[in-house]
Amino acid sequence: MHSPEILIVDDTPLNLDVLSSLLATFRLRVVGDGATALRMAQQEPPDLILLDVMMPGLDGFEVCRRLQADPRTCEIPVIFITSLGDHENETMGFEVGGVDYITKPFNPMVVRARVQTHLELKAVWDALRDENARLESRVEARTAELQAALDRLRESAVDTVLRLGLAAEYKDDETGKHVMRMAHYAVAVARQLGWEVEDLDRLFHAALMHDIGKLALPDSILQKPGPLDAAEWAIVKRHPILGARILSGSDSDIIQLAEAVALTHHEKWDGSGYPHGLRAEDIPLVGRIVAICDVFDALTVRRPYKRAFPLDKAFSIVRQSSGSHFDPAVVQAFFAAESEVLRVHHRYGDDSPDRPLTPIVFAARVAHPSAPHFLAPEIASIDDTSV
Repeated sequence: MHSPEILIVDDTPLNLDVLSSLLATFRLRVVGDGATALRMAQQEPPDLILLDVMMPGLDGFEVCRRLQADPRTCEIPVIFITSLGDHENETMGFEVGGVDYITKPFNPMVVRARVQTHLELKAVWDALRDENARLESRVEARTAELQAALDRLRESAVDTVLRLGLAAEYKDDETGKHVMRMAHYAVAVARQLGWEVEDLDRLFHAALMHDIGKLALPDSILQKPGPLDAAEWAIVKRHPILGARILSGSDSDIIQLAEAVALTHHEKWDGSGYPHGLRAEDIPLVGRIVAICDVFDALTVRRPYKRAFPLDKAFSIVRQSSGSHFDPAVVQAFFAAESEVLRVHHRYGDDSPDRPLTPIVFAARVAHPSAPHFLAPEIASIDDTSV
């Protein structure tokens, strides 16, 4: 097991002797000036530094400032031990980056207790950092594998890439119906916004790939039954960037549109979304459309960790989020398409009988002359107010 090491910095030999005797159970290094302490910390970072303030040359405050400014030493906790007991100096100690401030003469038991506390905190922090690095490495490795696979598929039919979108959904939705509902919802909303049939066709394909970045996320996080911790949530919030990276560089207009969808479908109208905190019309329209469809579907379906909201409650939440989460114009289009949204919800609901997914390669238009040719007949036959 790693034995913590403490660097003690004080220009008074007696103080060094007292602290060394008090902390003899730890590995210790002692030094009498700030410049030497900086060099030692940079070469072999200790787990904790006990730092005097009044020293010749560099004083303790300046030493701490330089430690904080150096990536090699900025994570080392520093405890000031000094005879400067006034509030002004104590405040300065914390402002330059110290984690604690002890005045001389000190209580030996207090020093030992505070040293032990900060060493334990440092150990926990190091463990979290190492675990995050391992998760990051695994995500990057999987992303690299998926990017290589996508490069090999780039010349294949768009249908193949669309199936990757379905595969991503199966990681946390075993029916795969979420992406089908999403795609149809997005088409219904975009039609209300005046999109042409050809553009609706591309949107349908692109919406299917909105969560393709989930392919690069660990199953242990996506399928965790309980709440995510901060580190896990940070990994999950990377999926828009990972998805855009997977889809980047394509000459296909569908894949280019899908890249924009993947990257921006978690941005919010008021700028509080992720990954880039875009706001208002800085968010591509396709991202604003898919965002409202994604949230509505999340509200209205059952998951192992939550119940489904009633439809009236879900509609109410969407309406209340106009101008904050969602583009008000897109909200208006969403409610203009409400009858079609409901048809899609019931046709592809999680409680509906399992049926083959709507074909991804399409041959002919159906029912309504203005409906995109990829819509199922019962969804395409809508009244004029929804067109």
